[in-house]
Amino acid sequence: MKKNSLSLFSLLKCKKYTYIRLLFLSVLPALLLLLTQSKIPDAGSPQTDEPEFHKWAPVPPMGWNSWDCFGPTVVEQEVKANADYMAKYLRKAGWQYIVVDIRWYVENDKAGGYNQNDPRYVMDEYGRLIPALNRFPSAADGKGFKPLADYVHSKGLKFGIHIMRGIPVIAVQKNSPILGSNARAQDIYTTERQCRWLRDMYTIVSDREGAQEYYNSIFQLYASWGVDFVKVDDLSGRLDEIALVRKAIDNCGRPIVLSLSPSGNRTENAEFLKNNANMWRTTGDFWDRWVDLKNEFEVCNRWTAFRG
Repeated sequence: MKKNSLSLFSLLKCKKYTYIRLLFLSVLPALLLLLTQSKIPDAGSPQTDEPEFHKWAPVPPMGWNSWDCFGPTVVEQEVKANADYMAKYLRKAGWQYIVVDIRWYVENDKAGGYNQNDPRYVMDEYGRLIPALNRFPSAADGKGFKPLADYVHSKGLKFGIHIMRGIPVIAVQKNSPILGSNARAQDIYTTERQCRWLRDMYTIVSDREGAQEYYNSIFQLYASWGVDFVKVDDLSGRLDEIALVRKAIDNCGRPIVLSLSPSGNRTENAEFLKNNANMWRTTGDFWDRWVDLKNEFEVCNRWTAFRG
C-alpha cells in the first residue's frame, strides 16, 4: 500500500527528507551486510544450484523511486533530472536504478492520493497499459518507455517501472483480446481479491486459458522497452500470480529484476519466494518513527534463517 511511505529507493530531491536520507545512507552498509550475508554451509554439505535470475541482483538494488517525491504524478523531465543527478553523484557508490512508480498510465492522476473518480487510462489493443503521453511525450508513436529507458541506460543506469498485479478493469470492460491466445480479458478475470486501496485491476485466475499468456504479453512489452526492474504491487501472498509473473519474465528474453510489494509475505513461503523473486517486502509501510524502526529488527530476526 502506498500512503506517504519511505521506500528502499531513497529520495534525491525532497529537502524535507534530508535527515532521513542521510540516516539511511549512514546505516546502509550494515543493512546490506545483514541482507546479503549468507550462512556458511558445513563442510561437505550439498550445494544447490540457485536460479539464474539470482545473478541479476546479487546484492539489494539501490536507486531512486519516483513515489516518494512525486506520488503518482511524475513526468518525464522529472525522471530524467533524477537520472542525471544519480549518474553524476551516486552511480560510483553503487546506486543504479531509476524506477517510475505507480500509475504512469493515467493522464489525470493527482498528488497526495489517487484519482479514482474519473481516471483516464492509456491502454493498447491487447489490454496492456502504456505510458500517458501528456506525462511521457517520448512514448509517442507506440514507442512506450523505450526512449526514456534508453536515456537512463545512456547514463550507465538501469530503468524500472511499477505495475499492479492483474488485468485492467477497462480491459475487461472492453473485453480486449489477449496476445498469443484465443482468450479475451473476460475469460481470465475475477472480481474476488481485488486490491482494496486501488481499483485499477481485477484479479487474474491463474489456471484459466489466457492467464499466462496475458502476463507473457506484458513482460514481452516491457522487455522491448528495455526495462530492467519491475516492482509488482498487491502481489505479496498471491503465490499463484507470482508464479505466472516468474514464468513470464523467464520467457521474455531480458533479465528483469522482480520485486514483490507490499507486505504479507510469510516465512513459511520463504523457499517459494526465493525461487520466484529477487526481493520482497517483509513489512508494511515504514514511517520515520522509532516504533517502526524497532519492529524492523524483530522482522529481520524472523527472516534471518532465510537470508542470503
